[in-house]
Amino acid sequence: MTPEATVEDVLPGEAAVAAAARRSLDGHNRGIGRVWPFLGPAFVAAVAYIDPGNFATNIAGGAKFGYLLLWVILSANLIAMVVQTQSAKLGIATGKNLAELCREAFSRRTSIGLWIQAEIVAMATDIAEVVGAALGLNLLFGIPLFPAGVIAGAGAFAILGLQQMGFRRLEAGITALVGVVVASFVVELFHAKPDGGEVARHLFVPGFGGTESILLATGIIGATVMPHVVYLHSALTQRRIVGRDDGERRRILRFEKIDVVVAMSLAGLVNLSMMMVAAALFHDSGLADIDSIDGAYDGLKTLVSANAATVFGIALLASGFASSSVGTMAGQVVMQGFIRRRIPIFVRRAVTLAPALVVLAIGLDPTDALLASQVVLSFGIPFALVPLLLIASKREVMGSLANPRWLSAFAGTLAAMIIGLNVFLLEQLFFG
Repeated sequence: MTPEATVEDVLPGEAAVAAAARRSLDGHNRGIGRVWPFLGPAFVAAVAYIDPGNFATNIAGGAKFGYLLLWVILSANLIAMVVQTQSAKLGIATGKNLAELCREAFSRRTSIGLWIQAEIVAMATDIAEVVGAALGLNLLFGIPLFPAGVIAGAGAFAILGLQQMGFRRLEAGITALVGVVVASFVVELFHAKPDGGEVARHLFVPGFGGTESILLATGIIGATVMPHVVYLHSALTQRRIVGRDDGERRRILRFEKIDVVVAMSLAGLVNLSMMMVAAALFHDSGLADIDSIDGAYDGLKTLVSANAATVFGIALLASGFASSSVGTMAGQVVMQGFIRRRIPIFVRRAVTLAPALVVLAIGLDPTDALLASQVVLSFGIPFALVPLLLIASKREVMGSLANPRWLSAFAGTLAAMIIGLNVFLLEQLFFG
């Protein structure tokens, strides 16, 4: 499935996957074979949680504050599991995506407002992803940033081309890139040897180290609970495997929860690894001023080896290519859902590439651009999260899959925490 307009009219049906899913729903498959047909959507969504923006925020946080903000990553990842499960459930229960449901549930003025802010978020997302991939090419091969950005855009085109061979091929291609990022940071952790005691303590004990740490914490949440992928996940599940009745839809949701937990756990481990590597190598070595991606690359080359730096660059490049493609898919969902407009996905890719190329052309610092984009994303979270939770609680829309009151209260509390952090950040930035 790909989310360009409605799911069913974009790609030919994956007969083998559908048949295997039907056998699982009917109780004929066992073990991993029972779950296998349902795995994929959350892995596509998970790409947004390990994009180059995460590299920027996690490295800056680890280098400047050591292990202090690990709890932020853990908390954000747990919140992401709840949010992505809610988004997936929306598509399974209604056969529609979040943007379409917002258009139906809210006034035209509200829908247009939500669409405009979602497009701004999409631009910020694209800047992070293309700039990150360009920086990876620059570090690995010495290609100047602007032509590297053009190459990064071409790489995203190639990945999006996998759609023409079916959603399973696209999912497999993106999942392979996620695997590259995961493997890369396993290698980096082996070299960094973080302090286990400090890791355990700061994973579970909240704390800040001044206004700058709050800014970074907000960026981390913005890079982890990604607003555009809240829209996307509902589209990835809306027609992928269709339940024939409420019982089947509940079983599909149970399988999708497994998909979410596995994919988001991998993404969370990668994010934790990024910060632990930066804390162990840079902060603990008295190099807290290494707060950029290219600085981290040079630091790895100096403190560990050229091979370690190369592995880091490969992870950044894989992340940029994959997340840029996913961001384009999310943009299509937003446009089609809110204003019922369709443009070819490759045209959308070309249009959204422009702001990132402008950033590269005028010579803005890549890491500063990445960090700024993540803060923009963080402020976009409420405009995706609040409508999601409002709609997910409506029985007339969701049927038997509507959120019970306790879940609505819990998810609402999480949303309030995120919004409160952003308001506090604004107060500190402008009046503190």
